[in-house]
Amino acid sequence: MFSSEIRLPGLSSPWQRFSSLLKDSLGLSLSQLSSGFNLESPVSCFLHPLSSVSPHSLASIRGLFPSPLPPLCSEKPHEEYFENLLPVKNVAGFPKWGRSSRTTSSHSSMRCQAWLRTAVAGLVLTHQLYSGLTASETGRVEEGWDLWDLLEVGVDVQKQDDWQGLNGHKEKEHLNRRDCNILTMSQPASQKKPPSASLNGRRALPPNFSNAEEDEVPEMEVTGLMPKGFNLKDYLQVVNVNMLSSNQEINKQQHHTDRYYNPKLIVRRGQPYHIQIEFTRPYKPEKDILWLEYIIARDSQLENLVGKEKYCRFGARKHNHSRYPQVNKGTYIQIPLVEELKSGAWGAKVMQKEGNSVNLSIMSAPDCIVGKFRLYVAVWTPSGIIRTKRNSATDTYILFNPWCQEDSVFLDDEKEREEYVLNDVGVIFYGDINDIKTRSWNYGQFEEGLLDACLTIMDRAQLDLSGRSNPIKISRVASAMINARDDEGVLAGSWDNIYAYGVPPSAWTGSVDIILEYHSSASPVRYGQCWVFAGVFNTFLRCLGIPGRIITNYSSAHDNNANLQLDIFMDEEGIVDHKLTKDSVWNYHCWNEAWMSRPDLPVGFGGWQAVDGTPQETSDGMYRCGPASVQAVKHGHVCFQFDAAFVFAEVNSDVVYSKTMKNGTRVIEQIDTTHIGKLIVTKDIGSDRMKDITEQYKFREGTDEERLALETALMYGIKKEAMQDSVHLPQSDVDMDFEVENAVLGSDFKVTITFRNSGHSRHTATAYLSGNIVFYTGVKKNEFKSQSFDVILEPSSSKVEEVLIRSSDYINQLLDQASLHFFITARLNETKKILAKQKTSVLDIPKLHLKVQGEKVVGKEMSVTVEFTNVVKQKLKNVSIRLDGPGILKTALKTFKEIPENSTLTWEEKCIPRRAGLRKLIASLTCDTLRHVYVFLFLLKLLLISINFNRLQFTEICIHLPDLRWPEGDGIKEIPGFITNLSYGC
Repeated sequence: MFSSEIRLPGLSSPWQRFSSLLKDSLGLSLSQLSSGFNLESPVSCFLHPLSSVSPHSLASIRGLFPSPLPPLCSEKPHEEYFENLLPVKNVAGFPKWGRSSRTTSSHSSMRCQAWLRTAVAGLVLTHQLYSGLTASETGRVEEGWDLWDLLEVGVDVQKQDDWQGLNGHKEKEHLNRRDCNILTMSQPASQKKPPSASLNGRRALPPNFSNAEEDEVPEMEVTGLMPKGFNLKDYLQVVNVNMLSSNQEINKQQHHTDRYYNPKLIVRRGQPYHIQIEFTRPYKPEKDILWLEYIIARDSQLENLVGKEKYCRFGARKHNHSRYPQVNKGTYIQIPLVEELKSGAWGAKVMQKEGNSVNLSIMSAPDCIVGKFRLYVAVWTPSGIIRTKRNSATDTYILFNPWCQEDSVFLDDEKEREEYVLNDVGVIFYGDINDIKTRSWNYGQFEEGLLDACLTIMDRAQLDLSGRSNPIKISRVASAMINARDDEGVLAGSWDNIYAYGVPPSAWTGSVDIILEYHSSASPVRYGQCWVFAGVFNTFLRCLGIPGRIITNYSSAHDNNANLQLDIFMDEEGIVDHKLTKDSVWNYHCWNEAWMSRPDLPVGFGGWQAVDGTPQETSDGMYRCGPASVQAVKHGHVCFQFDAAFVFAEVNSDVVYSKTMKNGTRVIEQIDTTHIGKLIVTKDIGSDRMKDITEQYKFREGTDEERLALETALMYGIKKEAMQDSVHLPQSDVDMDFEVENAVLGSDFKVTITFRNSGHSRHTATAYLSGNIVFYTGVKKNEFKSQSFDVILEPSSSKVEEVLIRSSDYINQLLDQASLHFFITARLNETKKILAKQKTSVLDIPKLHLKVQGEKVVGKEMSVTVEFTNVVKQKLKNVSIRLDGPGILKTALKTFKEIPENSTLTWEEKCIPRRAGLRKLIASLTCDTLRHVYVFLFLLKLLLISINFNRLQFTEICIHLPDLRWPEGDGIKEIPGFITNLSYGC
């Protein structure tokens, strides 16, 4: 309990005088004011009274005191303030204080006492807190803060070690030394967790990174005197807010968000949208003052420091006095009513008034935060602000806007926007440069729950809300969160062909199941490889409105030591030393590109930015990559952030073959300048064809520009590894190359090696062929074939050797993608020169087949049949088939124990299509022996159409698909077939 006998450090004499003043003004002793407080929890001293007088905020408590407090860091003693303190100031809704207050009603008197107890206890607590700090700790308090700043933050002494401005352990030590009987610890220090490490840097306040959590905003915020006879019914009040959020209404149609399976309003920033507000009476602009408020944050400071239970009791505070939401952070947006909307600024314009309703057009800023905002309508009255109740139906999702020129993701081509933002099904290229394969992928960015799941990914990444207006920050954070290597992200990777307790990467047909599972479980989904990481990342980008596409780089380098070259070390016999060779060449590698401006780079380096969610190397301490300007990569400007050097090495590094001699000397035998980045492709716009974009990443091989780009990269601080005692031997007049015969999995094939002697001397060579089972990343699993042979080369002649590879050599050792890697070396006996070549061959895999039966009409049942014939020369076990079709059916999974040799599997699945247009069915098969078995089938569907003909509006029209023709322009020119379910209204 507080009592007049308690000695407060530095305040004892003034405190006694203050206590006397309280008794004179209210006839109450200090012990009476503090009655009922639980002093074991000091913060309850000012939390408890607030719960009894809600909804007023701390600003009203501050109004009890007639003069401002001196700053905490000032030399002016706080005692002077208390000596002059007299509670005579009027508080909204309360009578003046003094002797006259004792004649008021007991209810008002109790409220006055509650407010006073709150103020007194809060001031005592915060002064005690500050008095126990060392000089170095007080220096961390923001300049100009006073006791009110600490009080509004809501510091709880029990949780000081969690406050990111003060050192909790030192603070408790000081408080204990001061012998403050008022402040006691409810939990021994030994039981408390040490402060966790933070990557947030120096902050006065902890970050606010939750889009899902929210504060309770007061419906009535008293700001002044409440006049006698005040009646809220005399002022404008909101009855309903219609967000016009259905997919058929103007907002989603104009903002290209009508495909999202989400009933709430989804708009794109920098573009006007409409809402309708209904009041209790007609709106009168000359009399009524109202505005809109968008809030996206919560005051996480209080919950973090005082605990969730106390935070809830504490109640809401005015936005302009709380740390969050904040106008300057973009987490609180006040939208005024204006005469004319201005591009680039928030504003609302009255478009139409009809009865008690008002139609507003709202313009959003093109650089506002992307996320889910809570909407409130605020009406001003002489005594305070009246707000609408919290209504989740008025929540508004604001996304990036590639259609807005002022948005940093603006894309000026409509076909590109349709492809890179709105297309929800794509194609991913994989395989080998000599055998390019394709697979369809369901991005599903509009599916139910996906948008909230993508926002949750940013929450779990702890990306500050104020940074979510910047596509650079979002894409960089997402590149780390897509993988689970170091931050419990979306996907756990696996490249060892072991997929226990998870789904093999080749079995996935799209991103939807992965993201939704992560959203619900909050645990990484197993498993992914580069194309799965890229597919999920692409869904994330397009869902938020950032144009994105998937890139495939064939013969992609993984440079482990950042020297811009791939080093392959061999012994004197020409056999690769796998212990020394750490770099690898992937058959292919998939990453993403995101379209955005780059104001942090010189002019000309915006546009497509390479971002990669596959965990390969760390960047700034985390497994992530990008965004790296593709233009910077092409020209070798690898000094520009982020990770341009790593991307440059992936597409344009040299392969250096070195021989290690017994005396430790390394001899550079050969430099291959064309092996890396042979082909870089993406999906073409409007079709599933492959588009070659190699020259967007690098100049043509062998040109002066391409070599200059490499030299530029080296000049910008990328150091090549120094090779002590290295010697570069001159080129030989003997050359070697080889080809691998195309083959179906389970069949025999040949490797043909060709030697050419262009000189005038006779040569003999000892050649060695090594066939390896490898992961598509180029990492060796085991060797399945090794063969040596001698070759005699006459002057100016060529010689061909063939090596037979039998199916029994490899069939029982194959990995996911049936990838075989051949490395051939030949040592010229006369000169000791070593020739080396490597290639990868991917065997053809049996395919699935899809058939569709029934009416191809939206809303009508149809059946999909999957067929597969086992042509592999062995029984297939543990077979799993996944069927997916965005807009047609949800992902279905079917398992089979085994499929005998030469037998056919059939599976029929019934579905009811939901969406029209060019739709695609996707199926994949995986088993212990076979993976990457895919098939897709295009279907044309129809949806429910709304037709306007003069003033007659037809709705709920279902048209059978046969002979349907869509027009190039607006309207429908011809609808043959049978029309049913017709209703109309005028």
